[in-house]
Amino acid sequence: MDILETDAYDRRQRRNMSCVLFLYLVPFFLATAVYFYLWTPESVGSSVSAGAKTAPALLLAAVVLSWNGLHSVLGVAGGLVFSAVGDFCLIWPDQMFLHGMAAFAVAHLFYSLTFLSSRYSSESSSKWPRLFYPILFLIGGAVYIHLYPYLQKAPNPDLLVPGVGVYILMITLMGCMAIRTRRFITVLGSLVFMVSDLTLAVQVFKVAPIEHGNIIVMVTYYLAQLLIAVGDVKAVESTDDFSKWKRA
Repeated sequence: MDILETDAYDRRQRRNMSCVLFLYLVPFFLATAVYFYLWTPESVGSSVSAGAKTAPALLLAAVVLSWNGLHSVLGVAGGLVFSAVGDFCLIWPDQMFLHGMAAFAVAHLFYSLTFLSSRYSSESSSKWPRLFYPILFLIGGAVYIHLYPYLQKAPNPDLLVPGVGVYILMITLMGCMAIRTRRFITVLGSLVFMVSDLTLAVQVFKVAPIEHGNIIVMVTYYLAQLLIAVGDVKAVESTDDFSKWKRA
């Protein structure tokens, strides 16, 4: 098989895989639509609302597992499962906010470790992604300093002040590891996740009113998880493509 035939074959394979991936993602899109159809952000938490909120992340985890295998339990699939646990806890924020934050922190740890794996390694020797690391940490530090007085006024400040600090550190680290991969989908997903959490913090700690803030939080959250999941699947495809190219 010559180079032109190999290239045409790979293009057909990528198109076919993209179509199959879209079909796998249909349940996620339907579950997300159901969640927003049942949208009642001001209502008291219930098992129905908990199920509707956690279903999209769990369905994305199933997609990643089906494509990448059981090893992804300790990677993006595991992160999505912990995210679903966080979603469940945040249905009752007054009682379980700290539990939800801890679950999402573990999810970010899983994502960070995955982005460090060989599947995300790049052949590029460019050093430019490292320039964004201090920028992200400066932004994270500025956000924490801005939130600090509001955290002190919240219930359980002794737990919230250090807890939020650790969480900001974890999500900032996740963003840096995503930038390290040099993969657009993965980087975009991590940055959108940070925007979602920043909007949530502004809402929860009453920093400033945001019109339609809850909708912004959930739309950006589900978009971020979708991009991270698809980026993980594409990372496997890219590795397979590179292996085929070396054998040709």
